[in-house]
Amino acid sequence: MRWALNRLALAITSMVALAFLVPLAVATRQIAYDRAISDARQQATAMVTVLGVNSDPVELTNAVASTAAGSAGRLAVHLPGLEPIGITHLNGDTVRRAVGERRSATAEAPGGIAYLQPTVLTDGRTVVVEVFVPEEETRRGVGFAWLALGGLAVVLVGGSVLLADRLGSQLVKSTRQLAAATRRLGGGELNERITPTGPPELRDAARDFNAMADDLRRLLDRERELAADLSHRLRTPLTGLRLDVEAMPPGPIAERMRQACDLLDEELEAIITGARLGVEARGTERCDLVEVLADRLAFWSVLAEDQERPWEVVGGNEPVMVPMSRSDVILVVDAMLGNVFSHTPDGVAFRVIVSGSGLLVDDAGPGIPDPERAVKRGFSGAGSTGLGLDIVRRAAETVRGQLVIARSPLGGARVGFLLHAAPEEPEPQQRRRRRAVS
Repeated sequence: MRWALNRLALAITSMVALAFLVPLAVATRQIAYDRAISDARQQATAMVTVLGVNSDPVELTNAVASTAAGSAGRLAVHLPGLEPIGITHLNGDTVRRAVGERRSATAEAPGGIAYLQPTVLTDGRTVVVEVFVPEEETRRGVGFAWLALGGLAVVLVGGSVLLADRLGSQLVKSTRQLAAATRRLGGGELNERITPTGPPELRDAARDFNAMADDLRRLLDRERELAADLSHRLRTPLTGLRLDVEAMPPGPIAERMRQACDLLDEELEAIITGARLGVEARGTERCDLVEVLADRLAFWSVLAEDQERPWEVVGGNEPVMVPMSRSDVILVVDAMLGNVFSHTPDGVAFRVIVSGSGLLVDDAGPGIPDPERAVKRGFSGAGSTGLGLDIVRRAAETVRGQLVIARSPLGGARVGFLLHAAPEEPEPQQRRRRRAVS
């Protein structure tokens, strides 16, 4: 855009400069010509004055020699029946035509132009005074004037382009700021705002952008509040379920049911708390992926024991901080582990790999035949809701990562939540193996 504005200013200023400078150049040439002819007329008039006083050839010879044009060989007096006094540059026909017309005129001569001034003596004879003007005299000062006009044109065009460049730089800067703010807002930075700068149109666009960002944040906050309200409504059936569990006879099953109710109550509390956080607070949340994974494996390990599933954890010796809330990370981990329990038969082994690059879950099941359809929201080829992998995909996009679906080394499916690049498996000595007891 900046270069386009510069080219536009260059084109417009150049046309304006040409429109003024071409006539000025022509006028300068004409002025120089008129000045040379005017000088010749003055010298011819002075000689006419001398002729009015004395027309003696000897006296005229001295008078011609005393003038500047005569001493330079550029003045001649044509008397009837006599040779010209001085140096002439014309032929006799031109002089006779001037005598017949009896008015001043100019005639082309070799190397320049001749000014002819006829006059009538007291005895009735017609005398012609000739003043020769060299060609360079008619152009004296024209080259310098044209050079000055050209320099002026360059200064005007250059100044206008420089001014357009300065103005264009402000316009481009404001446009780029607005575009960069739009990209950051689209990337999830909901606190992004822009200071209105530039021309009125861009300032209006910046103010509209800020208003849109505020509306978007309010809309998301309302959606979060709605999610929190819906989660809160689950407390009523959960309370009824807890009362039924409390009425069960003591035993392992009742204890597991009570633990499940407590865990569900904690999850609801975490969802409600996370949902009611403002946009600013959510944008600065971070949590440890390893810690969340350990907590969730404590829950899923019970189900793994019931289904006699061998499992192991690889890595997890160092914290892995992710820019997400704890509730969102729990949602991702549960979606990935729940995918194994929902879509593989009992007894199928699985492995969890955690590192600084993200989280991988491998299983020894039948695998995922169509990964592209598996991540479509609401679609499932196994009778489920079809939301699990889509949840993982959207969470990966929020941290500028990616969802990976591939064939695992165990022979089944590999589902990966990658933060940046593909994770490297830890060395064998870093492995911590835990298997369910069959």
